[in-house]
Amino acid sequence: MSDPASATPSNRLQAPLAPTSADAPGERDRTSLRDLQPLLPFALRYRGRIAAALAALVLASMATLAIPLAVRRIIDNGFSPENAGFIDRYFTVMILVVAVLAFASAARYYLVMTLGERVMTDVRTAVFAHLTRLDPSFYDTAKSGEIVSRLTADTTQIKSAFGASASIALRNLVLFIGAIAMMVITSPRLSGLVLLAIPFIVLPLVASGRSVRQRSRLAQDRLADASAFATEAIGATRIMQAFTAEKPTLARFAQAAEDAFHAARTATLARAILTAVAIFLIFASVVAVLWYGAQDVLADRITGGRLSQFVLYAVFGAGALGELSQVWSEVSAAAGAAGRIAEILGVKPRIAAPANPTPFPQPPVGSVAFENVRFAYATRDDHPVLSDLSFAVAPGERVAIVGPSGAGKSTVVQLLLRFYDPQAGRVLVDGVPLVEADPEALRRRIAFVPQDPVVFGATIAENLRYGRPDAAEAQMREAARQAAADRFIEALPEGYDTRVGERGVTLSGGQRQRIAIARALLRDAPILLLDEATSALDAESETLVQEALDGLMEGRTTIVIAHRLATILKADRILVMDEGRIVEQGKHSELVNRNGLYARLARLQFEAGAAALAAHAAE
Repeated sequence: MSDPASATPSNRLQAPLAPTSADAPGERDRTSLRDLQPLLPFALRYRGRIAAALAALVLASMATLAIPLAVRRIIDNGFSPENAGFIDRYFTVMILVVAVLAFASAARYYLVMTLGERVMTDVRTAVFAHLTRLDPSFYDTAKSGEIVSRLTADTTQIKSAFGASASIALRNLVLFIGAIAMMVITSPRLSGLVLLAIPFIVLPLVASGRSVRQRSRLAQDRLADASAFATEAIGATRIMQAFTAEKPTLARFAQAAEDAFHAARTATLARAILTAVAIFLIFASVVAVLWYGAQDVLADRITGGRLSQFVLYAVFGAGALGELSQVWSEVSAAAGAAGRIAEILGVKPRIAAPANPTPFPQPPVGSVAFENVRFAYATRDDHPVLSDLSFAVAPGERVAIVGPSGAGKSTVVQLLLRFYDPQAGRVLVDGVPLVEADPEALRRRIAFVPQDPVVFGATIAENLRYGRPDAAEAQMREAARQAAADRFIEALPEGYDTRVGERGVTLSGGQRQRIAIARALLRDAPILLLDEATSALDAESETLVQEALDGLMEGRTTIVIAHRLATILKADRILVMDEGRIVEQGKHSELVNRNGLYARLARLQFEAGAAALAAHAAE
């Protein structure tokens, strides 16, 4: 597996995927129009709307094709005074035809455009739902900004294929077929000349479509790169400004945006050239046929009215073919975007429930076991994080895991939540191997407080209820009280209904940590995972929260990941990890007396703390 940094813009999202024939060099370009096929089921959900749109389309086309018939009759019958009544009737009928055309065209436009909006809404929802089911290994290599670009910009471009482009394509296709049919009826001889010219017009357009698709795909990739960088930079605005990095950040984004512009300009140039060639070939053929038809009028082989009728149908057909060539380039561009969406929908989660998952025992037991577990992240598969790791946690036991940075402590939590599967060995909860269980059923038994608390841009109440939406108001407030969060929440302008900004930016680190703890308290799960849960708290808040956590741990299986050893002195057992293995275990006093790794870590922390207190007192 290549490192994410080395992935090119076009294959970055494909990095987690196993190679497929569709990803082979050159195959993507030949089959890119097929990328629209997975979107068809979304459209076919609305067959009634499609049928109504087609009916309006046919009616509008019939009204359009009726106009040259009236023109022919008027020209051939002349504009003499004795034909005044005839002319009045024909112009009255033409007004009615125009009214039908206007109504049918409006109905067609409304039905097709709203169908495009509806389909793209469904596609966005389906893509987002799929993204929520993908395991963290996918996000280890994919950039969130690029994913958002595919979810927004790409679907917007595809919308034109199901909306405006589809409307134009269908109208012009029906009009083209109808015009050709009426041309044949009007003058088979002239129609033969037109039909002979069509292959020389269409084949260059089809052949150039591949180039348009390639350039459109590249333009979307460059836009995704710019969006990905912008998302990352905006999310780290405070760091950017703290390090006065505004100018280099702006320069880098400007370059990414400029690259996107150049790629878009190249794609647009290819489409413009395609359009110019198409229009010239189409209308040049019409002029040639018109000249030939004029010779027939001079030779008295057809009437002027019939030639006018044929010319109008030829113009309709030529215009429709010209529009179809324009739509072809737009559909080719949309196919590139659809291919990027198809890549996401094609990613299969590595972590998924088996066909017949093993149920967990009821009521929950709360036991945890690691048996000879070996694990390495996909981006560093030659460097195992855990090596032959084995330990067991009894129901209701309070176990702390400590060790130097990089020892694999947080990876234990990742495996226990089944964000990843080990390459060897087994992880069990309540005696059930996690690879045999439904991940959702597993995670319902766990309350998790991460080291970096996640707070969403919603209200305090919505954040607290994130893991338990049906929690009562009293339960939510009690969880906040136990997490020592109630005071600062009630001091906010709107209390629990206060919106906290994106990623909780309006809250301090300690406040975000207490919300994360309250969320875990409210979840009330039999297994509690604390990954440096009090690391961002001040001394007073830490004391209050620790008391709440002590109460919460009673009767629950608890695994605490900690760097600050003072927070785990009451643990039933301490596991000391180093280089992916357990090197020591026991209670605090036992480990200190052994004078091993734990004792060394304890001395470093407690002596450093004592020195800091002494220095503070001296001041």
